[in-house]
Amino acid sequence: MTFATPARGLPGMRGLQHIGITVPNLAEAVAFFVEVLGCEPYFTFGEFRFDDDWMERHLNVHPRASIRDFQMVRCGNGTNLEIFEYSAPDQNRRLPRNSDVGGHHLAFYVDDMDQALAYLKERGVTVLDTPSTFTDGPAAGLTWVYFLAPWGLQLELVSFPEGMQYEEAHTRLLWDPRFPAQ
Repeated sequence: MTFATPARGLPGMRGLQHIGITVPNLAEAVAFFVEVLGCEPYFTFGEFRFDDDWMERHLNVHPRASIRDFQMVRCGNGTNLEIFEYSAPDQNRRLPRNSDVGGHHLAFYVDDMDQALAYLKERGVTVLDTPSTFTDGPAAGLTWVYFLAPWGLQLELVSFPEGMQYEEAHTRLLWDPRFPAQ
């Protein structure tokens, strides 16, 4: 099997394989991603620690930091998540907001926004306000709303069953979980 590789950039880069996130409680986080969002659990790694400066040299964390455990989950047709629970002498337990440097969120595509919202609310998930829909510009057709994991991680639902306006001007589209092979 062969794959097209870009003419510029990182040689051999095929795509995003996983996103790593650090959570305060691994069991709680995995339960949320699996039981509420429907991700599939895969393997755990177990504890990861070193007595020298390996953690600092390889992971850019405090040399006495340790990973209590970490687990891989797969989320539908999207990327994998590598979920970490760390312990570190200098650990900052405040989650960044989107406006902070390093701020981030994870967006999940859903076919039916109303059905997905009702599902989250039935399970006591905090949903921020009501969905918004872009009506102009390249993202016209995209409906979105933010929600929070139990520990405060910012998440988003997105839906664009009829596509987005930018698609009219491009032959190669953004990756779309509805059509993972394209």
